[in-house]
Amino acid sequence: MGFQQSVIIETMKKRQSVRTYDTRNISETHLQKIEKYMTDEKPFIGPFGLQGNIQLVHVTNNVTDKGIKLGTYGFIKNPRAYIVGVSENNKYALVDFGYTFHRLVLFLTDLELGTCWMGGTFNRNSFEKEISISDGHFIPCVTPIGYRKEKQRMFDKALRYVVKADNKKVWEKLFYDASFEEPLTKEHAGDLETPIEMVRIGPSASNKQPWRLVLTEDRNTCHFYIEHTPNYSSKLGYDMQLLDMGIAMCQFELACTELDIDGEWQVEEPAIQIPNENIEYIVSWRRK
Repeated sequence: MGFQQSVIIETMKKRQSVRTYDTRNISETHLQKIEKYMTDEKPFIGPFGLQGNIQLVHVTNNVTDKGIKLGTYGFIKNPRAYIVGVSENNKYALVDFGYTFHRLVLFLTDLELGTCWMGGTFNRNSFEKEISISDGHFIPCVTPIGYRKEKQRMFDKALRYVVKADNKKVWEKLFYDASFEEPLTKEHAGDLETPIEMVRIGPSASNKQPWRLVLTEDRNTCHFYIEHTPNYSSKLGYDMQLLDMGIAMCQFELACTELDIDGEWQVEEPAIQIPNENIEYIVSWRRK
């Protein structure tokens, strides 16, 4: 995995979006660890077996080594580098991409480096000039990286308030017991309480938290659904919320691994009645 598996749950809890960075360059030790992680293909193969393409781009005053100015519309200050990801534009490729990109975000968090998922607040054309992109691929998201500046801008605090970054939905709005008719409580989640809680606290576009989980009565299977926000990100030409589902799967699986709960991903839609047309089945996690 590249990071300390024994502390991944704590890493998930402390991860926050960082938009203002210290002007210190990333240390050589950290750069070497990042490059080592990124040259290993295993972290970039998702649950559906699709391999992502993720690259590191160094910047000085938002200008790359090639002299290309990267645009983030004033959202990011003093980044030391960017991680840029490339994917195909289809459902499972985007879910896989969200999963592998988030695993890298957690690795960077473990190194005490700040990150910020960016799907719509950056100039894609400027980033596309910096990296090579195959036909049929595009850049779903990027993240700046660097050391967090202790004193955050008022802009950062205001943005967290606007997107309600610190206001996560309660369990009863996200998780269900055997069917969508019965909300799931922490008390009835058994040993999956922590993995499910890690899904709840995970990052998502505009903090919409589109994941909906249904835990079977025998507590052996957890079905993952997405509740699409109508027309969200439609102007970008791809469903950004599919990345959120990859994030949810990553948080859930890594927490299970730390807790020695053995399971696997399977696509086999259950006969569960969905409450509205915006909900779509994605995948199921089953105990081995």
